Amino acid sequence: MFQVVHRVSGAFQRFKEGMKTLGVLDAIRTHPDAFRPLFCHEPSPLTADVLEQLFEMRLSAVGSNKRSAEECVVAFWRDYLLDVEEQEGPLQLGAILAFATGANAIPPLGFSPRPSVDFLHELPLRKGCHLPTANTCINCLRLPVLKEFQDFKETMDFALKNTQGFGQE
Repeated sequence: MFQVVHRVSGAFQRFKEGMKTLGVLDAIRTHPDAFRPLFCHEPSPLTADVLEQLFEMRLSAVGSNKRSAEECVVAFWRDYLLDVEEQEGPLQLGAILAFATGANAIPPLGFSPRPSVDFLHELPLRKGCHLPTANTCINCLRLPVLKEFQDFKETMDFALKNTQGFGQE
């Protein structure tokens, strides 16, 4: 009770008095719905375009063999996001974001550090075992470098559907 109410009551009362000086407090009380976007964050719906813009692609040097393979995977990534958006909607896009960052929505102040995409060039232990990985501490998604979109889609679907997440339902 002390931490939540009594400790901040003085600052809250000063805030209310400041809002009263120009009649803002009365306006808020009269039209609460008009002021809600100023005081309450509502996450915007996730779309494929939003996710694409959110992630920074960490590509290899221009002209290298790795770069050309990575550019192919970037195209697969964009196509995959569009497919997921069409077929399963924003809920599954939230699962992709949660897989990479631990959050299923974009926080009001954004991410720090900015989510990024790295590429897994190592050879898989067995054929078909090249799965995407993520490090949620640094908001980094590592995508496998594959030659076919169908293989990419299957590995992404498998990884996303077979992770437990963070106990979120």
